[in-house]
Amino acid sequence: MDEKWITIKEVDLINNCPECYNTNGLELTFKQKFTETSLYRSITNQTTQAIYCKTCNTDIFPVMWTEDIERVFAYQQKAFVPKKASTKLKKKAWLLISLFSVFVLAGILLAVFYTNLTTK
Repeated sequence: MDEKWITIKEVDLINNCPECYNTNGLELTFKQKFTETSLYRSITNQTTQAIYCKTCNTDIFPVMWTEDIERVFAYQQKAFVPKKASTKLKKKAWLLISLFSVFVLAGILLAVFYTNLTTK
């Protein structure tokens, strides 16, 4: 199973970085989990958020956030709309479902045919 986090939204923040105090480098990123197997592809409901300073190349963890950063984060989190969770089957899955259906149908037809032979 291959799991990835897809970037859904990136927002540049004008707040001061708690590390380097620069006002141009903060970036808030919203990501959503994407799962892929040999049978299906799926976007899940799981999301994550991160703040990164491009100036000092530092991850800004919630412990380091100022009140201003918390306010801006809360606003951006309310405005964030994740992609709708979905699952799409691949050709291999559809082939397996089709084969299973054919075998079940063949079994039912054989059972009916055998029942008709034994009742006559």
